[in-house]
Amino acid sequence: MASENRGFRRVFLAARYSWQGLATAYRKEEAFRQELWLALVLVPLGLWLGDNGIERALLVGSVLLVLIVELLNTGIENVVDRVGLEPHKLSGRAKDMGSAAVFVALANVALVWGLVLFGG
Repeated sequence: MASENRGFRRVFLAARYSWQGLATAYRKEEAFRQELWLALVLVPLGLWLGDNGIERALLVGSVLLVLIVELLNTGIENVVDRVGLEPHKLSGRAKDMGSAAVFVALANVALVWGLVLFGG
């Protein structure tokens, strides 16, 4: 069976679903809100502080990576909670690993910003 969602309609629907995901993350996830507000400060700052395109890309990209990882972590947490709320070793691991990924992304921001701004 061929899908009717092709061409521009498919792109439109994908953009709409993406926007819904961002809006839901902002409404429901305090960590995402905090990281988004931080990004709204750091992205323009990174564009201003970077001496060239590569530095700007590193500074901004490291910040945007945190938002990406937070969204994936939130997705993992939601799926785990959907499957069942009773404690389970694998559910705990999945949530802990998602949280660890966010931590590593935040550490990456500190490392990249430190190296770009103070390492040269």
